[in-house]
Amino acid sequence: MTDHVELRAGAYADSVTLLQISRRVQDLPGVLTAQVAMATPLNLEVLERMGFEIPADAGVNHLVVAVRLETDDLLDEVRAEVDRALTERRTTTDERADAPPRTTGSALLREPGALVVVSVPGASAAVEAMDALEAGSDVMVFSDHVPVDQEVALKRYAADRGLLVMGPDSGTAVVGGVGLGFANVVAPGPVGIVAASGTGCQQVLALLDHAGVGVSTAYGVGGRDLSAEVGGLATLTALGRLDADPATRLVVLVSKPPDEAVGADLATYTAGLGTPVLTALLGAGRPDLTAATEQVLDRLGHRVPRWPVHGRANPGSGTRLHGLFVGGTLKAEADVLVTAAGVDAELVDFGDDAYTEGRAHPMIDPSLRLARLAEVAADPATGVVLLDVVLGHGAEPDPAAALAPALRGLRPPVVVTVVGTAHDPQGLDRQVDALVAAGAEVHLSNAGATRRAIALLGGAR
Repeated sequence: MTDHVELRAGAYADSVTLLQISRRVQDLPGVLTAQVAMATPLNLEVLERMGFEIPADAGVNHLVVAVRLETDDLLDEVRAEVDRALTERRTTTDERADAPPRTTGSALLREPGALVVVSVPGASAAVEAMDALEAGSDVMVFSDHVPVDQEVALKRYAADRGLLVMGPDSGTAVVGGVGLGFANVVAPGPVGIVAASGTGCQQVLALLDHAGVGVSTAYGVGGRDLSAEVGGLATLTALGRLDADPATRLVVLVSKPPDEAVGADLATYTAGLGTPVLTALLGAGRPDLTAATEQVLDRLGHRVPRWPVHGRANPGSGTRLHGLFVGGTLKAEADVLVTAAGVDAELVDFGDDAYTEGRAHPMIDPSLRLARLAEVAADPATGVVLLDVVLGHGAEPDPAAALAPALRGLRPPVVVTVVGTAHDPQGLDRQVDALVAAGAEVHLSNAGATRRAIALLGGAR
């Protein structure tokens, strides 16, 4: 077995492309491990934890190719495969007759007034978003790592012109029946959603869908929108639009608790709307997302179903709950519940900015979480593991394919929330069945899964 680490200067590619190249190289015979990534501090730390020796001059402008091979004579083939993959990416992007436009401005010449989705490195996102706003278009900023002062400038400019900026870090939206970012497939219906959280929005979408209730529009306004700095600028615009939409009978606002002054302004604004607004504001003493969804169903006069649970886990022997999440709001909801229960818990959101710089989101690239799962499962103090799997457009095409093998034979019990609908491309039933077959207990409700994990830990104690 031999390790090889190579730095390539000026060979930038986006994180999703590099994830695909890594998987392509790892599929070669004799390749034990392969990571092709930009040399960000996070990626270098991951490679060091994998046992690779990183050259001292590695910097963020380098592309790093790290491979673990059965024999040295495979190295030339690996290098050639990386070269081929990078070349194919450039030619398919640059030489197609129908290649996408290179700038936001040139794109809007083709489709004036279209909603613009910005997904570029955070340092460049504000420029692209402002180009779209100046052309009169709404914007969804999928990018993270955007400074808050730039967010405020964009949203003030948009508010003055009756436009909407969703984001930055807007992970989920459903507009005109089309899912954007990480979005579940749902039927049209009477509920409008304004969400300062992507996976919180997806949890509500999934629960409503299971109850047979559809959604008119879901606006993802970004996690900082209800902060004191931003002042709810996008939330107010989104609420106003839903109030004017005859297809929307009721609005749900999903967020962590807003800044106190912003919350007061929101309460005054919503009181003057003709469409009722229910809040799902996560925090101590507040309803969880499942309870808030049940309130929505009650308000609509719709029966509240029993939220499904598949499989059954048994108490383990450890005393600590480990929660490994890809959804930040799902992690925040679990944190409220485990804190109230007073249990020993460690919860991690692998979708946090600290884990995504230079890497694809964990809903696309599960490698960091899988590595951590192996560590916590081997710790005798671990009494239960709590996970989430989020389905929908934009997410892994088959998340259970990687997760289920990692769950088989684990000592601690595993409880999983699968957030998805029957029409999601991954196949909700197929994902649930694979995880149950691997030994997990699977819930649709994240609050239900968290309470079950707490109960299992109590049984262990």
